[in-house]
Amino acid sequence: MPNLAVVGAQWGDEGKGKVVDLLADRFQVVARYQGGPNAGHTVVVDGTRRALRHIPSGVFRPGTRVVMGNGMVLDLDKLLLEIDEVEAAGFPLGGRFFLSDRAHVILPPMAQLDALAEASPDRKIGTTQRGIGPTYEAKASRQGVRVADLADLDVLRGKVERIVQGPIGRRLREGGMDPGEPGALARAAFDAGRKLAPHVADTSLLLNRWMDEGASVLFEGAQGTMLDLDHGSYPYVTSSSTTAAGLCAGLGVAPTRVHGILGVSKAYATRVGAGPMPSELDDGPDGVGERLRQRGREYGTVTGRPRRCGWFDAVATAYATRLNRFDGVCVTLLDVLDAFEEIRVCVAYTVGEGGRRLDSVPASLAEAEACRPVYETLPGWRTDTTGVRRWEDLPANARAYLDFLGATIGAEVAVVGVGPDRTQSIVRPGSWLARTFGV
Repeated sequence: MPNLAVVGAQWGDEGKGKVVDLLADRFQVVARYQGGPNAGHTVVVDGTRRALRHIPSGVFRPGTRVVMGNGMVLDLDKLLLEIDEVEAAGFPLGGRFFLSDRAHVILPPMAQLDALAEASPDRKIGTTQRGIGPTYEAKASRQGVRVADLADLDVLRGKVERIVQGPIGRRLREGGMDPGEPGALARAAFDAGRKLAPHVADTSLLLNRWMDEGASVLFEGAQGTMLDLDHGSYPYVTSSSTTAAGLCAGLGVAPTRVHGILGVSKAYATRVGAGPMPSELDDGPDGVGERLRQRGREYGTVTGRPRRCGWFDAVATAYATRLNRFDGVCVTLLDVLDAFEEIRVCVAYTVGEGGRRLDSVPASLAEAEACRPVYETLPGWRTDTTGVRRWEDLPANARAYLDFLGATIGAEVAVVGVGPDRTQSIVRPGSWLARTFGV
């Protein structure tokens, strides 16, 4: 059976959780490959809104196995709480939830370090202050604590002592923070590890064995391409590889195991935190940006922070298409645009006094911040699409808009979302997704 990757095509918050939930019943396994509890995925099932932080969105499909890969970083207390919430909602995890023994652990000093950095004007980038960046930093500097370390209290205590007494602890003390007592920190992590132990496994071995046996896997990414550590709007990025390329390292599977890549994009653009966003509409309480925010309920799943909103940025999304080589794209929240008489799409940037035209995303932060959008304007449809369930029943102008997006970004629009529930998704007949995965 073919395997599919679902990847964010913008700055995150595109609706990947809903898309994974929609597709998960076609797959035996859903596996997430990077990120931590800063990546909130929201799924609406039978009118009930459910928020996830760590666990893959396929968890709400009974019988589907879910895997948290080695590329993730984990807040142990939040993960245990999330497990309790999922099971209390009627979705037992026994025998179908697997956690990589190589995933890294977010310790309290990491969250402190994150908060300390965000309090500094010259280091503030708008993180969620949950310790994700410092944990990946510790991983890269070979100081990290992994899930496998939680099984041995003596080993764990030694690792925590090196963190508290080393550069991380010194930075915290210099900033007026107490990193904590190593023994107590180790004991708390050890106790959490014992509760998680029934789920811990060599998930790379499991995934490859299952695929060899014929199981199909849905690979789930967190955040979006424009927050990728290498290819995003650096330094206003996350700390891991959010592109399709990141899944191989983050799950321990070969590139040849990936048979298709589906990008996910909103019908407009949003971003949380600082960093360049050329099509942002910061036009006041009665402006289009605020209308998009209110209609789309654009507030962070995990943080509640209001998202920055703007028109669809086809330059950034075409860049994401090139990096991931999307076979198709899902455009979510099309219904948010139902109320607009005209809809604009950013098709290029200009920069500098002479208005030099750019057709791709610049690497220079200074140049990216100076970019101004070049728009094309399309007619709206001024029709409620939330009840539409067939592609051919979408308003003609809505279908024309989707066709324009696909032509501009270089990938077929294969799915469109017209509301938050899993039933409010429309697969394009004859699309690559329909042909290959029988959706």
